[in-house]
Amino acid sequence: MPVATKKKHRKKATAETMAASQREISVSEFFAKNRHLLGFDNPRKAMLTTVKEAVDNALDACEEAGILPALKVQLLQVDETRFKITVQDNGPGIVRKQIENIFGKLLYGSKFHRMKMSRGQQGIGISAAGMYGLMTTGKPVKIISKTGRRKPSHEVVLKIDTSKNKAEVVSDTEHPEDDKLFKEGRGTIVAIELEGKYQKGRQSVDEYLEQPAIANPHAEITYITPANETIKFPRAMNELPVEAREIKPHPKGIELGTLIQMLERTEPKSISAFLQDEFSRVGQRKAAELIKLAGKKTSNTLTPRTRISTLDHADAEALYKAIQDTSIMAPPTDCLVPIGSKALLAGLLKEVKAEFFAAATRPPAVYRGNPFQIEVAMAFGGELKTEESARILRFANRVPLLYQQSACSSFKAVVETGWKNYSLQQPKGGLPVGPIVIMIHMASVWVPFTSESKEAIADYDEIRKEMRLALQECGRKLGTYLRRRQRMKKESERRSIFERYIGEISQACNAITGVDPKKLFNALQKQAAKKTAEADQLLDDEGKVVDDGGRLSKDEDVIIVEDLQTDSEADAEDEDLFGGVTLKGRRKKTKSKRTKKKGGK
Repeated sequence: MPVATKKKHRKKATAETMAASQREISVSEFFAKNRHLLGFDNPRKAMLTTVKEAVDNALDACEEAGILPALKVQLLQVDETRFKITVQDNGPGIVRKQIENIFGKLLYGSKFHRMKMSRGQQGIGISAAGMYGLMTTGKPVKIISKTGRRKPSHEVVLKIDTSKNKAEVVSDTEHPEDDKLFKEGRGTIVAIELEGKYQKGRQSVDEYLEQPAIANPHAEITYITPANETIKFPRAMNELPVEAREIKPHPKGIELGTLIQMLERTEPKSISAFLQDEFSRVGQRKAAELIKLAGKKTSNTLTPRTRISTLDHADAEALYKAIQDTSIMAPPTDCLVPIGSKALLAGLLKEVKAEFFAAATRPPAVYRGNPFQIEVAMAFGGELKTEESARILRFANRVPLLYQQSACSSFKAVVETGWKNYSLQQPKGGLPVGPIVIMIHMASVWVPFTSESKEAIADYDEIRKEMRLALQECGRKLGTYLRRRQRMKKESERRSIFERYIGEISQACNAITGVDPKKLFNALQKQAAKKTAEADQLLDDEGKVVDDGGRLSKDEDVIIVEDLQTDSEADAEDEDLFGGVTLKGRRKKTKSKRTKKKGGK
């Protein structure tokens, strides 16, 4: 007979016992358990994310202080899977009381509420990198800061308490002996030891540092690899980008709940003053228009002098609907600082060995009330590989995006562009194939990233449309250039075939008529060059022939690097073929001619 088993009774929870087990979750605790959301999925990616966040902070600090950035990035291998990452900048330094908040507290920063273009937005990156290092190695973060020549260097060693989202200072000392590390008398050094994996190639630290050098040609970056090799990315421009100006929110970009919260927190007393003080592009006349229309959508009487304290939910909703139904001027765009054609071309020319460079900048546009601007640059030919798909370089506010390429609006815009119209091969639903590098940059006061790790731009229709239009503008220039190049190649082949038999024709005519073979040879040579003159022509950015002495007209959007090589001087074998007639004045000459346009470095 089967033995009867005693049934176990579940212990039932009560409302009181459930309430006793509930507690507040710190933001640090949440991201410590879900660190993949911040880009710390694996050791290799964690190293890249740490370098990226430290470099972004350094560049932002230097630019805000009006200093040309000079950065030093060092990867030191401590153990087989352990690395020490050190990033030094020549920025203004960090005041002592802010060091714990910046490096030891998640979601702390000065850029989240500002409506202006900046690299960092959330105040998570560098503190999350320190938290990852503490979790994987148990080592705290070391920060050395110097804010002036007459002030000593300050060294702070800290770790983050994830249960409280607060920094714990391990040591706090002045280090005058570290002053020699700061040649300009100011700057910051951050050292984080973490578990990582170093690997060259795509999506590596090496590749990442090439891209900020392109998008930030005003920066100088020195990189020391784990193998103790020093790689320098020199400065290509000595001008800082124009400083972005902070703007107020645009009324078209807010939602009803946000509007109600603003009404509850605002200082102005009247509706008219509220609309003019809290929003951009709303003056006294536009505020009166909005209030009049809102009054028609609610039972209460609304005037410009109506006090905000008297408004109820229906009034707020009527005001929101009035905003949506009214035409309001687009927000100002001085909050954006695009890289610009000059800097784009200088950056690409410095890092990519190609023969054709083109850039295009779209006029500012708006999504959800947020102004943004799209820039595209491309490099073609030269030493780029011909049988591979195009390489896409994606940037948002000058920051490279290396992961989740297929989920990014930039990638989708490239795929949607018809590259066959511009003489490139393109498989259905894929990237163009050929020796081409395409760079896409989005500048915005608020970049809609797909996740907290900031790896891809969300696929808004307005954003993808602007990207596609900029790509088409560059593509048209490349297409005309390639079509003209193809015609020039055919003319060159015609001349080659003709020149192959000029010697024999000259000798045959001499035997028949007694004409001087040397004079006949030279005459035929000139005729061949005349009939195939297109093979020797230089082109402008539209693929048109340049007839101003071989120099390209000034233009900020294109650089063409011409590699011209003439025929070699006839050798002994040619002399026998031509019966002793030599090609005087056509010696072997390889001439690398770099034709620059305005904006090229």
